[in-house]
Amino acid sequence: MTTKTLPTTLIEAIVFFSDLNVCTQFVAALRWPEGPVCERCGSVEYSYLSTRRLWKCKACKRQYSVKVGTIFEDSALPLSKWLPAVWLIANSKNGVSSAELARSLGVTQKSAWFMLHRIRLAMKAGSLDKISGTAEVDETYVGGLSKNMHEIDRKTKIKRGAAGHKTAVIGALERGGEVRAEVVGDTTGATLQGFVRDNVETGGVVHTDSARGYIGLRDDYDHSLVDHTLGQYVNGQVHTNGIENFWALLKRSIKGTYISVAPYHLERYVDERVFAFNHRALPDLMRFNLVIRSAPGRRLTYDELTGKA
Repeated sequence: MTTKTLPTTLIEAIVFFSDLNVCTQFVAALRWPEGPVCERCGSVEYSYLSTRRLWKCKACKRQYSVKVGTIFEDSALPLSKWLPAVWLIANSKNGVSSAELARSLGVTQKSAWFMLHRIRLAMKAGSLDKISGTAEVDETYVGGLSKNMHEIDRKTKIKRGAAGHKTAVIGALERGGEVRAEVVGDTTGATLQGFVRDNVETGGVVHTDSARGYIGLRDDYDHSLVDHTLGQYVNGQVHTNGIENFWALLKRSIKGTYISVAPYHLERYVDERVFAFNHRALPDLMRFNLVIRSAPGRRLTYDELTGKA
């Protein structure tokens, strides 16, 4: 399979992955660059059952498919539907709704919703490297608008840092580099500073707003801030405009495409937008390949997804 035959657009991808044999060999090549490996015993000795698209381990006699141990495992849907779905979400600017994916693939909305969450799991970043350059750190809140709340809730109002109807998300953006973001249960000093210490190298430059939770960072970082309450958004080189731009992209995706996201599932939507932001400069095929390579070892069952497991 040469690079000239590989798809570069959605239309080409749909045609290319319409053949199940091509799908199987494509995923196998990305998953096992050195050749298939038995999940049970680790043997690399096998025979291939071409009529069933299965491998048979010569050591333990177990049969296994390219789906086993991946986000595709136990799915009745063929890879000819899975791979276009991965292409769609990996290369979307503002996300893909389950209703839209269901119409495009000819599956039920429930199946499409489950597929999208599995794919988002494969998009989750796994880097252990900490930010070494200037880090912009900020928190935001995702949830319903005040006008959509009951009258008693509007009168009470949601205070900064309170759980209320919103879910807190904290993020760190390296100037000229990647973004990290995660859902948090609160915005206390312990939580905010813990996130910074987990994601930014000690002694690095950190820019934040004037939230009280960041007090204490100067013990370990070159910490500067801007005070939004005074109308200050830039102080020389000190600002958080980069991470705030990412928040705008995240909320545009949620409000414009997904409309309403349950707090229990928000983490995966954040992972999706982090993936899109960090790999925005790559060609579509390379983004697609990154997701496929991350599919093994990230199995997600429906009971786990819905909190029944």
